[in-house]
Amino acid sequence: MLVARTGFANRSIETYPPLPCPSSGPGHHPAPWQNPGVIERIRAMPPGIVIFLGYAMLVLGGIGLSLRFVIDLSISAPLSLPGVVVMVLLAYTIFTVTLVLQRKEAARTLALGLASLTVPAVPLLLLSGLPLPAVAVAALAVILFVGLTRGSVRAYLNEA
Repeated sequence: MLVARTGFANRSIETYPPLPCPSSGPGHHPAPWQNPGVIERIRAMPPGIVIFLGYAMLVLGGIGLSLRFVIDLSISAPLSLPGVVVMVLLAYTIFTVTLVLQRKEAARTLALGLASLTVPAVPLLLLSGLPLPAVAVAALAVILFVGLTRGSVRAYLNEA
């Protein structure tokens, strides 16, 4: 065991030599990554889950783009309604994606709640004079709701 000294007077950290790989021998080909079973789990995802995860990444990207405005607003007012809404949406989105990736039963209801954000966006876009984006968001809403209400999604999200 080697002991390396840090900059602190009476503190030290212990370092250990690297352990040899138990299956490293002639003719052994290591896996391309640590847990090759993960790719099978990703392939087993129903299309509704994959579409939802893409939608959640779009929501997270939108939150990331709006953070500049929220931070600029927080300089003049430390507590603001847009800041609270963005932070709650960020927490809700991350929590929902985490539950979906863990295949929890509660994730389906939370995912439907997150997908419901598309519903008020359609009339808002129509009233803003943007019919093409409104049609695109409406199509996304239909795809999300149909995908998340299928039996394959319910069967996939089966862990308590």
